[in-house]
Amino acid sequence: MHAPARQTGFVEDELARLSWLADLLDSRFRIPGTDTRFGLDPLIGLVPVAGDAIGAIASLYIVARLSKLGLSHWTKLRMIMNIAIDFFAGSVPVAGDAFDVAYKTNRKNVALARHALSRGKACRRAQR
Repeated sequence: MHAPARQTGFVEDELARLSWLADLLDSRFRIPGTDTRFGLDPLIGLVPVAGDAIGAIASLYIVARLSKLGLSHWTKLRMIMNIAIDFFAGSVPVAGDAFDVAYKTNRKNVALARHALSRGKACRRAQR
């Protein structure tokens, strides 16, 4: 069964809001003279330990909101793994900060959600 238009609109609106937040955290700014983009997450991550923890909390917030759209457990697990990779690799001094700029966890997670929802890999509970 197809989701009602009202629910489909809600899902698209929520994805748009979370895409905006993911962009802010991962790629809102550009290094002048390059194509390299970064967001608040790598900047916050410059603060040892606490910065990476704050970034992980922000990423978990996005996953929690995406979970309410009815994603499968597998998709949610992949998102959590992305956050864990970002947290642990980002915790390495200097190299971790460069990794944070390149990895873009939040954009990956929103893309995973979009892909899963477009392919109908959401849980049935979200379609009720």
